[in-house]
Amino acid sequence: MIEKLKALLIAILPQHLISRLIYRVSRCRVAFVKNNLIRLYLGLFDIDLRDAREGNPYAYASWNAFFTRALNDDARPVDSDERSIVSPVDGTISQIGYLEQGSILQAKGHHYSVEALVGDAELGAHFHNGAFITIYLSPRDYHRIHMPCDGKLERMLHVPGRLFSVAPHTVNNIEGIFARNERVNSLFGTPQGPMCLSLVGAINVGAIETCWAGLVTPPAGKHLTDTEYGSEEVIQLNKGQEMGRFNLGSTVILLFPQDKVQWLEQLKPGDRVQMGQKLGNFTLS
Repeated sequence: MIEKLKALLIAILPQHLISRLIYRVSRCRVAFVKNNLIRLYLGLFDIDLRDAREGNPYAYASWNAFFTRALNDDARPVDSDERSIVSPVDGTISQIGYLEQGSILQAKGHHYSVEALVGDAELGAHFHNGAFITIYLSPRDYHRIHMPCDGKLERMLHVPGRLFSVAPHTVNNIEGIFARNERVNSLFGTPQGPMCLSLVGAINVGAIETCWAGLVTPPAGKHLTDTEYGSEEVIQLNKGQEMGRFNLGSTVILLFPQDKVQWLEQLKPGDRVQMGQKLGNFTLS
């Protein structure tokens, strides 16, 4: 009951207004303001700075710069097996498995459609009965997003929507939350077929960036934006290469077609994973 009340409170808050205010505050470069924000953040969350390229939290230009801090080059070894799929982020597995007729498991008793998530019925059809993994990034996690495998960017769809919290208490209680929240879906071509990397926004996530388009959200409008790549601008990214970042915590969802991916059997919801850690393998074609 308490979790449902928390979810209801989040649902009635002015999510976009709060997130835009946080967006502005998080980029403030006034030393007194940003240092106190960082100090508060360090006090609220167990932040591990041992792997950070800059270990002094107050050396960052803003709270957001601290939040999206880079790690040392050797901090996250990337599994080198050519067949492996690696975690694109540090986080906690929310769900992992295989779609059933286009239905993705959100939480016990809750499902949503792949078409609703990606924002395009024809694109969603590529992933019917395919493989998916949902990874939640808490505020204490590293918030840069990397490639789970080699891929060539084909499309990017920005789908405007709500900004519900994606913490467990809301994911367990709000139907279709990932398909209702604002998100940026990047479609890559891989040797094994298409892969969709969905970056799902949430309350306080005032911005989602990609390395090729820069700041994608907050949006200028409320309509889906579908951008194609490859004819003039070829964007090829390698496994482990940075592809984007969140500004404050959120969720990443990976989608693969049917019979192309086998997840490691030992992985389960609640497991912590790190960027570069092996999640599964492409099946032999």
